[in-house]
Amino acid sequence: MARRSTSSSTGSPTGPRNRTPQPVRVRRRTFGDFVKAFLAFIALLVLVVGVPGALAVQVGWPLPSGAPTLDWLRQEITVQTFLNVLTVIVWLAWAQFTACVLVEAKAALSGVGLAGRVPGAGPSQLLARQLVAALLLVGATAAGLTPGLSQLGQGLEGNNRGTVAAAQQTPGLFAQQQEQASGTAAALAEQAAQAAQAAQAAAHADPGGASAARDGGTKYYRIQPPEGRHHDSLWEIAQRHLGDGRRYKEIYELNKDRVQPDGSRLSEASLIRPGWIMEMPADARGGELVEMPDAQVSPDIQQQIHDYAKSGDQGQDHAEEGGGTDASPVALPEQQQRPGTDGGADHGDAHGQGQQHEGPARPGSGSEVGSEAGGHAFGLPEALIGAPLLAAGLLGALGRRRRQALWQSALGAVGGRRGMEPPTPTGDAQDVQDALLVGADPEGVRLLDRSLRGLAAGLAAESRALPVVYAAWLSNGDLHLQLAQPAGKPPAPWQLGQDQTFWMLARADAERYEDVDTAAPYPGLVSLGTMDDSRLLLNLEAVPGLVSLSGREADRAAVFASVAAELATNGWSDRMTITLVGFGADLTPLAPNRLRHLDGIEALIETMEAETRQRRGALGAAGHDSVLTGRTGPAQHTRWAPHLVLLAAQPSADDALRLAELAADAGRLGIGYLVGTETGELPGAAWEMEITTEGRLLAPLLGLELDAQLLSAVQQRAVVELFADADPERDPDGPANAPPFLVDISEQGRPAVYARLVGPYEIIGLDTPDGERSALLHEALALLLLHREGVHPRVLASALWPRGVTEDVRDALVERLRGWLGSDPDGTARLGTDESGRLTLAKSVVSDLDVLRSLYHEATQGKGVDSRAVRGRLLTDALVLVRGPLLADRPEDRYRWLTHEIIDAQLPLLVADIGLALSAFHLEKDRAEKAIEALDAALRTAPSDERLWHELLRATHATGEPARIRARAADLLARSGARGLPPRTEALLDELLPSWRDGVAAAG
Repeated sequence: MARRSTSSSTGSPTGPRNRTPQPVRVRRRTFGDFVKAFLAFIALLVLVVGVPGALAVQVGWPLPSGAPTLDWLRQEITVQTFLNVLTVIVWLAWAQFTACVLVEAKAALSGVGLAGRVPGAGPSQLLARQLVAALLLVGATAAGLTPGLSQLGQGLEGNNRGTVAAAQQTPGLFAQQQEQASGTAAALAEQAAQAAQAAQAAAHADPGGASAARDGGTKYYRIQPPEGRHHDSLWEIAQRHLGDGRRYKEIYELNKDRVQPDGSRLSEASLIRPGWIMEMPADARGGELVEMPDAQVSPDIQQQIHDYAKSGDQGQDHAEEGGGTDASPVALPEQQQRPGTDGGADHGDAHGQGQQHEGPARPGSGSEVGSEAGGHAFGLPEALIGAPLLAAGLLGALGRRRRQALWQSALGAVGGRRGMEPPTPTGDAQDVQDALLVGADPEGVRLLDRSLRGLAAGLAAESRALPVVYAAWLSNGDLHLQLAQPAGKPPAPWQLGQDQTFWMLARADAERYEDVDTAAPYPGLVSLGTMDDSRLLLNLEAVPGLVSLSGREADRAAVFASVAAELATNGWSDRMTITLVGFGADLTPLAPNRLRHLDGIEALIETMEAETRQRRGALGAAGHDSVLTGRTGPAQHTRWAPHLVLLAAQPSADDALRLAELAADAGRLGIGYLVGTETGELPGAAWEMEITTEGRLLAPLLGLELDAQLLSAVQQRAVVELFADADPERDPDGPANAPPFLVDISEQGRPAVYARLVGPYEIIGLDTPDGERSALLHEALALLLLHREGVHPRVLASALWPRGVTEDVRDALVERLRGWLGSDPDGTARLGTDESGRLTLAKSVVSDLDVLRSLYHEATQGKGVDSRAVRGRLLTDALVLVRGPLLADRPEDRYRWLTHEIIDAQLPLLVADIGLALSAFHLEKDRAEKAIEALDAALRTAPSDERLWHELLRATHATGEPARIRARAADLLARSGARGLPPRTEALLDELLPSWRDGVAAAG
């Protein structure tokens, strides 16, 4: 069931807000910059040109002029010999350094990111990088040469978007707002013309009076143009001039919606342009600020600031006239339509739906959680509703756990629960289960998994290795992968994104992918949160070092729990090891095969040192550079599963250094580290993040500010309770669970409304609704009949409308359903609402499944225990009710919510239990034919239950007719197909009919 997400109708941009990767302290080139550049030029000239020239002039050719002979070994070693050897070494060092200079210069000028490594040239390449950076610092094309994440996701000329604004709206972890040079020049020219006209008008309208007085004492900042890859941001401005980057919101509020010199307005804190003017708080300080009047500022800029100050006054006057309400939003270039959206109209969430949705409030938004239904206020955990991938993983894992419990119960591994329901959750566990049902997006998980595996298969077909992926964005159904560096053109149907470090797959193309037999390429992707309507997944195993997380302990714990739960249950990985340290001992039941808990950091370091050595050796022996090359091609069967370490405890300084050493090479080994810190300072941290008390995940140096995906302590306990209650080995000697709803099976208990679900769907006691809503009402009633404990209205809505629905449509359906079901003779509505706001059915509305469960329960745990005759009658009546599978004639496009239910597994087991019990009842009196009749009836609903076939063979053998048992064996063998008979079935046939193999061979 797809989650609900509030759609924007304001036309605001829906993509993640781009931010600046690193704070830049200096924006203007100084005399010192030119001196450094000159000295760097001289140093490069001496090292690249002077050294070989001096060697050629002073030493000459150091190598022998002729072919080597044995006489060389007998020659005397002289000073000249040493000089020649040293000369050769110097020539080699020069060649290596020159190669470093060329590599670094090419990377800087082309803007491709971090330069490739020259073998064995660590210090030399570092020196070359610093000299080239100093030389290019004063050039217009200078790039940020310091290696790091700020080099990722930059816009190149290969951008395939139609406008700069469209590129700004494309998801990107570190994407920057790029300004076209020609567009900037034109804008500045237009600004100058406008400034001249405005100056003349201002001279007449306000000759040095009130406006000048307003300007005096107010501080302004002019957004600087980019230098290389460094772009100005409100965070950096606040950091430099207010001492705290978090105060960027004050600057944003002072300047929001005010007209800028180019005619546009500031509507997003992360979308600012060079040349814009920002009014600053009164306590701002620093040399780059302008305080009017300022003789050092050009007249044009003074006029722009003067006009900008007036725009603020006009905005205040307008607010006063309008009673303080906000002005209507203005569509800016940044708010133009991007691929997959419809501009300002309501659009779908990250699943790509195009309908209006019920909307969960964002964490920390302050919105009221909950809704009204039937006069009762209630709410579900919005954090889980807003986490569709996490909810889908947890729901799928919970379903597998419950099915495992059912099968173990049926096979006798756990006594007393045969054919019965798992315990019905209550309280917080029930709320969490409902939230999972509402929020889960299994279709989104399926598309993500198929897309990633399809990409891996496409690259393998082209004999190409998997690129390193740092992050993925899910936005309006489209998938954007952010690469560590350009990797060429992606295989179809993938396309290049906003630049060559982005690969993009549209949802329509993803839906055409089919399942492929290839390893999961990026199992370490995990959701961190959302930015607007886009969801970020970070690839933990690809991080070149440690990832640190700071913040309050409780907030950090919520992030760690969310990450651990999603990694343990996600649907886009094959195998994985997740080591939890300092938390999560109670989380291991979620996925015992994946999750393991260690007591302390010492045990962790010892374990990871051994695994790091083992993985390095394994990669070397296999001839792979990294685990990614082992996940495609001939060696993909090895899988190279990741190992992700989540360390919530604060490591000591020494332990942090040891972890940093281990993490230095972890990226290529498929090992990732997420480490919690109290101070935010962690040696060796490649990426630094902070979780705030408002639920915001901040990473200023990465340009990130997300609504964090969290799993609070209360929700964590409730999730664990759901899994613990479904544990097949929990309390094996405890009492059997009674059905959630027992029916009065006497004549006095005749229901007013009777629905037949076991087999074709029929309803007795109600008129068939007219119109197209009939199917919807029938489906809603079936869902309520299968959940007698009650159904949350939001669960009902997400089941009937997986793509989303508005509350008014949902409420209208509920009222229509209430009217259709009517009332009991005493006036009580047959569709009611309990204290928690869940919809419940009256006892007068009954299904044949309710009767079936009640009959079996009464036969095995009620009156039938002490009376053989009663037991036989109840079991016979129960088997008569079985007419086929559950909702046998349901349409293919409806009842998809059944994939989250275990009723399809419960019903065959229940019918098999009834058939086995009735067969045993008849065989006690040597009525083999009656036993065979009961088993045949049960097999029509549970044809794959091996227990029924075994009892059928025994009952047929009891007839004393070898031909009949031989026919049964042949029928069973035909049903088994190429797989053949199970070993226990073969052993039983060997016992009952030793010659069955000869008969089968003759028939074949």
